[in-house]
Amino acid sequence: MESNRRSFLKVSGICALGLGALPVADALAKAALPNFLANPKELAGKKWAMVVDMKKCWEKSEKGCHDCINACHVFHNVPDIGTVKEEVKWIWQEHYENTFPGQTNEFNVENIKDKPFMNLCNHCTNPPCVRVCPTKATFKRADGIVMMDYHRCIGCRFCMAGCPYGSRSFNFRDPRPYIKTELNPTFPTRERGVVEKCNFCAERLAEGLMPSCVESCKNGALAFGDLEDPKSTVRKLLASHYTIVRKPELGTGPNVYYII
Repeated sequence: MESNRRSFLKVSGICALGLGALPVADALAKAALPNFLANPKELAGKKWAMVVDMKKCWEKSEKGCHDCINACHVFHNVPDIGTVKEEVKWIWQEHYENTFPGQTNEFNVENIKDKPFMNLCNHCTNPPCVRVCPTKATFKRADGIVMMDYHRCIGCRFCMAGCPYGSRSFNFRDPRPYIKTELNPTFPTRERGVVEKCNFCAERLAEGLMPSCVESCKNGALAFGDLEDPKSTVRKLLASHYTIVRKPELGTGPNVYYII
């Protein structure tokens, strides 16, 4: 009995010592992390958003230029399959009635109904795609960016069904043979059976760079910034212009705003 009591006290003491050391170890780990993970160039924000000024977008051409689309698709190795059914897109164009259904009337659509509107993932405040993903392959970061983990994606396409904006594409076949531009080795290519979409160029933000679509836009039609920063470009644009978002009645809280 005495031997068992001694063994119990010994184990208890070791456990107590370990528990007591945990806060110290945790603090040391947290203190060490910034030295290895932090990038001094990284663009940090609390809630990233984009403002698309369609008036500026149409200045170059009434059909809209494709500079932002080309830059995005080249940087992210987006394949060109060649068919609408299997199309993979991160940024694309739609007519007004398809972009803003339910927000049309016979008086204000005449001048814009045939003009193209830029569409992309809205990085919603309340993203339904995140709620329905069974593997957490789709997740929302603390800064509001809705991301995709291609390794976790099982191709169930629940996220595509949950997204009310058609912002996601599915790779019905191996997309790599259909990448028709020079391969960008800094961004991973995808595989068959994986969903993909715009990620607000999170990998570029980590390097201190603006999204490729914003950087490539010569007319300044695209603005990107932190909604929580009153001095940011997007906040100034939202304060000085009337803007609309896609399908506001759904309560998803889109973070892509349009000046029309």
